[in-house]
Amino acid sequence: MIKKLLISKLLSLVKEFYPEYDERTIDKIRYGIEAIYLSITKIIVIFFVSFILGILKETLILLFFFNILRFTGFGLHASKSWMCLVSSSLIFIGCPLLCLHITIPRYIVICLEILCLINLYFHAPADTIKRPLKNKKKRLIYKVLTCIIGITYLLLSMIINNNFLVNTLLFAMIIEALLTNPLIYKLFKLPYNNYIKYIVSTV
Repeated sequence: MIKKLLISKLLSLVKEFYPEYDERTIDKIRYGIEAIYLSITKIIVIFFVSFILGILKETLILLFFFNILRFTGFGLHASKSWMCLVSSSLIFIGCPLLCLHITIPRYIVICLEILCLINLYFHAPADTIKRPLKNKKKRLIYKVLTCIIGITYLLLSMIINNNFLVNTLLFAMIIEALLTNPLIYKLFKLPYNNYIKYIVSTV
């Protein structure tokens, strides 16, 4: 209710100050406002619960490494705001707890990260229906950057002796690999490789 009211008020202000904007532009602004609102709400909840549990620093570290990959690899977004909030809270509160309390043999970490890297090579960047990656050159650049970041994480995991940091690098790669895999899109009944329809439409 608060979300709809806030978005409605902000859009009314946009229309008042920029009456020349068409509906397509207004829709883009609405999407941007919704994304910002959801991000702020999600961050507040995650940070608050993490603070209560005493893992705020660990949560921030995981978010840092994950978002570096996410920035170039993109990936699935939940179709409902509540689904995004719940899933993000479970992931970014649950995973730091796991990173703190489990020890994974280094060779298994390396094997898992190699599998994640292979997944990212084939499937990143993964777009969404609201943000199709139509530019072929940009898709290639994002893919290369994502693979470079993934390789960097793999190499760091080989030389770092801190168990938590090694686990964090692994979980950041696993989360991003899952979010870019077409199977997860299929599971949530969301369209994959949304840029293709734009290529077809221009042929």
